[in-house]
Amino acid sequence: MVQFAFEVGMTLLIIGGILLALGVPISISMGIGSVAAVFVVLPGDKVAITSAQRIYTGINSFSLLAIPFFILAGNIMNNGGIAKRLINFAKALIGFVPGSLAQTNILANMFFGAVSGSGVAAAAAIGGVVNPLQEEENYEKAYSAAVNIASAPCGMLIPPSNTFIVYSLASGGASIAALFMAGYLPGILWGLGCMGLAGFYAKKLGYKAMPVKGLSIKLKLFLDAIPALFLIVIIVGGILGGIFTPTEASCIAVIYSIILSIAYRSITPKQLYYIFLNSAKTTGMIIFMIGISGILSWVMSFTKLPTLMANSLMAITDNQIIIMLLMNFIMLIMGCLMDPTPAILIFTPIFLPIAQTLGYDIVHFGVIMVFNFCIGTITPPVGPILFTGCKVSGLKIENVIKRLMPFFILETALLLLITFVPEISLLIPKLAGLIQ
Repeated sequence: MVQFAFEVGMTLLIIGGILLALGVPISISMGIGSVAAVFVVLPGDKVAITSAQRIYTGINSFSLLAIPFFILAGNIMNNGGIAKRLINFAKALIGFVPGSLAQTNILANMFFGAVSGSGVAAAAAIGGVVNPLQEEENYEKAYSAAVNIASAPCGMLIPPSNTFIVYSLASGGASIAALFMAGYLPGILWGLGCMGLAGFYAKKLGYKAMPVKGLSIKLKLFLDAIPALFLIVIIVGGILGGIFTPTEASCIAVIYSIILSIAYRSITPKQLYYIFLNSAKTTGMIIFMIGISGILSWVMSFTKLPTLMANSLMAITDNQIIIMLLMNFIMLIMGCLMDPTPAILIFTPIFLPIAQTLGYDIVHFGVIMVFNFCIGTITPPVGPILFTGCKVSGLKIENVIKRLMPFFILETALLLLITFVPEISLLIPKLAGLIQ
């Protein structure tokens, strides 16, 4: 069995690796590699039907319907005037601290993430508005870009979060509601950490506070932002109250964001058409990846590859701390090389059984995994948020990396804290009665 699993694993790695090196998209590379591995496992006449069945099984999930709707809701919010109102509200809250425009960027990314669930959308929408304001106040462009990039992944942790939905599927049934609630404190901790570091550099660089003066102005900005912020109440309250499922919440988010954008008169029917089109393209890529991962998961299960890899890792050491550090290190490295969705689909069936053997809760490990791959979104060579933030700022990656490195170190330290202090992730789900 070990030799058989080794042959299958090498087939996957060699074919998939060669295709990736040739520039073939990861979904295609993984799909061809997985089908090639099925040829090692089954007779040739059964490969096609087995692969097709695995793809269908992989996407035949009601929970997956939440992904296209949350993507659509995020894109509508990105174009519907919601970002600007959240930025103004954040400025009213945090304008009294040094480097207040950078702090506003971070807080607005947290708010936008809490209503859209997309780190890339946050980096584009919030950064696109705040960066020019910072430039007018003579902020260093690399500093502004680094702050925007480093804080944008909050949206992947603070619910709603498509990455948690993908993990729920890959884990075999972790509660989406519990995962959503588990993401709150780590996401807030990420944002607060960025605010602390940004404040330190703001003092060092001499950036002043820009408080919003006048209670009436603050009240107006708050009232303008209430409709957008109320979406958080609707989604979280509805899920916790048992009024609707996360999937149904995603549909409500779409309807609410369309109504809000129309009320703000910031979106046209033509724009809405392109928003739907772009959302469909993004959804197609993600769903295709999930379907292809069904073949990979079946091959791994059939050959018991995860068990063999777990035993190999456990053979290195029986020290729980070292094993978790090794898994985190591997996920950090792989997060730099691939998008979160394929990374979660590939590594969940490998690492989750090891984590559960060590006594880790399935929800807690989901937060650890998503946190790892959130860091990957701001690191080269793949980093989608890194590229988006650089594009918005008009800078090259090499110009931003120096300012981004302290944030990367901070977030890696926070990852270790979340890994070894389970209550940070599990406190809110426990209080909500979602887990024991």
